[in-house]
Amino acid sequence: MNIANKLTVSRMIMIPLFLIFLLAPIQLGTLGTGSYQLPITQLIAAIIFILASFTDWLDGQLARKYHLVTNFGKLLDPLADKLLVMSAFVSFVGLGSMASWMVILILAREFAVTGLRLVAVEEGEVIAASKIAKWKTFSQMVAVILFLFNNVPFGTNGFPLSQIILWIAVILTVLSGADYFYKNREILLRSK
Repeated sequence: MNIANKLTVSRMIMIPLFLIFLLAPIQLGTLGTGSYQLPITQLIAAIIFILASFTDWLDGQLARKYHLVTNFGKLLDPLADKLLVMSAFVSFVGLGSMASWMVILILAREFAVTGLRLVAVEEGEVIAASKIAKWKTFSQMVAVILFLFNNVPFGTNGFPLSQIILWIAVILTVLSGADYFYKNREILLRSK
């Protein structure tokens, strides 16, 4: 297994740690003053998530620079991203800080594209992540990080930047899903 694939696997290993600190009932105290308070366990979860997100960027850079792109990586890298981001989104719904319809829409797209990838594998093809899908993943990861930092207000009206980025992520999610199905429609037609 090459270094890029090891980084992808390490991202998957970080998910349970992230969830433990995000959802654990342990209180280690809080940081901040006044109306802005951040539990220390949530800060640790944010650091783990940021580290895991960084491995997504790093494994892609290494794979391209050193020609380490493999079918294993093409399949596992998007799966690791989905598991990381979806675990955060579902947790936020459970914590009451994110709209469930947005997460359901994102989950539906992820399952649909994963299904498309599985059909492609049966046809002997591997569907790599598109540019719009990479932007989708980036916007989702940024939204999660902002939610982890308790919706720090943005601008003079105090509208949370996390909500703006989440809307962008939802739009990119829908667009990238449509893009995958349009560009790979022949695979679906052949598999009937």
